[in-house]
Amino acid sequence: MDKYVIETENLSKDYHGQPAVDNLSLHVPEGKIYAFLGKNGAGKTTTMKMLLNLIRPSDGKIYLFGENNSVSGKKNCHRIGSVIEAPAFYENLTARENLEILARLRGRHRKDTIERALCSFNLDKEKKKLFREYSLGMKQRLGLAAAIMHEPELLILDEPVNGLDPVGIHETRKYLLQLCRENGTTIFISSHVLNEIEQLADIIGVIDKGKLLEEVSLQELYRRRRKFAEFEVSDVNKAALLLENVFHISDYAITGKHLLRLYEKIDVRADINGCFIKEGIAVAGVTVDSGKLEDYFTELVGGDGIG
Repeated sequence: MDKYVIETENLSKDYHGQPAVDNLSLHVPEGKIYAFLGKNGAGKTTTMKMLLNLIRPSDGKIYLFGENNSVSGKKNCHRIGSVIEAPAFYENLTARENLEILARLRGRHRKDTIERALCSFNLDKEKKKLFREYSLGMKQRLGLAAAIMHEPELLILDEPVNGLDPVGIHETRKYLLQLCRENGTTIFISSHVLNEIEQLADIIGVIDKGKLLEEVSLQELYRRRRKFAEFEVSDVNKAALLLENVFHISDYAITGKHLLRLYEKIDVRADINGCFIKEGIAVAGVTVDSGKLEDYFTELVGGDGIG
């Protein structure tokens, strides 16, 4: 049986009578990476702020490390690291000076804590640069360094790769995976970069309009996803008729103005391609793939995706 580091029961938050989070019941197992996904305004940040006692729930319960957060929240603060929205630091201080202040306030750290945190996010070489001179990506990396500096058991990260370049995103993913796999750190993360989440998460939770739509392991999601062949054709309706009448295929879907997705008889796609061309249908491309996390997300919440 899974041991949950985060568990909520019917967690709710209303603003002026409007629900921002509505009866949310989350289950975040120990030592796993849980990706919390939703469109802008779905309730992700509000949920994270409630977990961190930054705002109070309107209703429901929060359990962190198996304890009721309303009773033991302060006691568990040192076990948690977080990045919520834009990291805030003293503008006229360097990264090291900012982290030194945090280390003194927290009171629990190793001698090499600050150096390790700075090195982890490649900030150790910018020794004299002030925080106000940092780029958005550097500010985000300093926020991550501050979050992991005291070696927390739980990380709560709201859009942690926002503003990072591709190299920074790759390095952050690599570091978070290492934290989880080698140190057993539980990570609760939101992100709109779904291809990164797919390489990172163990479990997906999808929230929409404050409600949890689904909570599923990535392994189960992979099992559900079906392999398909996708044809990009000049006349999708004529191509669909040929699939039905010539190849007796009924398990297909028209996914775009010129896109047709085939879920059965994928192995005869070369014959299908030849038939299309023979019947005067131009074929711009044929690909074989399985559904991406973005496809799953869009189908679940509707619309054009997470942004």
